Amino acid sequence: MKKYFLLTAVAFVLPFEVQAQMDHSMHQGHSMTQEEPEKFVEPKERNMPADYHNVETDPKIGKPIVKVAKDGQEGAQKNFGVQQVHDDQIFYQVIGDRIEHRSQQGDNAILYDTQAWLGNDYNKVWLKAEGEYNTSKDQHEQTSFEALYSRNISSFWDLQAGLRHDFISEADDRDFAALGVQGLAPYWFEVEATSYVSDEGDISAVLEAEYDLLLSQRLILQPRFETEVAIQDVDEYNIGSGITGFETGLRLRYEVSRKFAPYVGVSWEQATFETKDMLEADGEQTNNTAFVIGIKSWF
Repeated sequence: MKKYFLLTAVAFVLPFEVQAQMDHSMHQGHSMTQEEPEKFVEPKERNMPADYHNVETDPKIGKPIVKVAKDGQEGAQKNFGVQQVHDDQIFYQVIGDRIEHRSQQGDNAILYDTQAWLGNDYNKVWLKAEGEYNTSKDQHEQTSFEALYSRNISSFWDLQAGLRHDFISEADDRDFAALGVQGLAPYWFEVEATSYVSDEGDISAVLEAEYDLLLSQRLILQPRFETEVAIQDVDEYNIGSGITGFETGLRLRYEVSRKFAPYVGVSWEQATFETKDMLEADGEQTNNTAFVIGIKSWF
C-alpha cells in the first residue's frame, strides 16, 4: 500500500519540477539579451544600393563617347559635315499614280499621271507629267509637264515652286510659273494646291485631294476630287473666269504588293459657269463619265 502511495506522489511532483527548471532557464536567457543591446549602425556605413549619396568611394570616370561628326582625330570639328546621317542622304522615287484606260461616250483614251523626285528629307526636285492620249482619234489631247523645287516647311507639308509647260494639240502651247503646297492634311487627306501665272499674265489655281479608305490591308477604296479656278477669261482656250470645272472619281485598287496595285473605277468631269457656256458655244462636251481600269505603282 505504501508503494502505491509513493509512486502517486512522485508522479504528482515531477511535472512541477520540470516546469520550474524551464522557467528558470528562460529567465536566464532573457536577462542575457538585456545585458547586450544591439549595436546602432550609422547609415553611411550600411551602403544601401539606393543610397548613392552614402557610397564611400567615388565612381571611376569612364571614357567619353566620341562624336564622330565633330570630334575627329585631326582636331575639333575637322570632319564636321563629312559624316552622313540619315536625314542628309539622297533618295529618289518614281511614282505612277494613275496609268489607266478610260472608256468614255464612244471615245477611248489613255490617261497618265506620273511623278518623280530626287533629294533628301528637306530639299527635293520634283518632275510631274500628266496627260491624255485619245486612242479613238489617235492624238494627244493635252499634256502638262512640271519641274519644281520642293522645300519641307513642316512635318507634313512641302512648299513647291517652279515651271509648267502645256503641250496642246489644237492651240498654242502655254508656259506658267508655279507656286503651291503639297502634303498630308488632317484626317489623312492627300492634298495638292498650286497657283499658276501664265506667260501672258493669266492667273489660275488647281486643287487636288485624295483619300485612301482601307477596306483591308490590301483592298483600298480611293475617292478623288480635282477642281480649277481662273481669275480671267481666256477665250483662246475656252476658259472662263471663276470655277472652270471639276473632276471627281472613285477607284478600287488591290495591292498585289506595296509597289504594284491594279484598280478599277469611275470618273466624272463637269465644266461649270462661264467655261461651260464657252464650250457649248464652240460645240464641245461639257461633261463626261468614264469607266477606268489601270495600275498604280512606284519604285
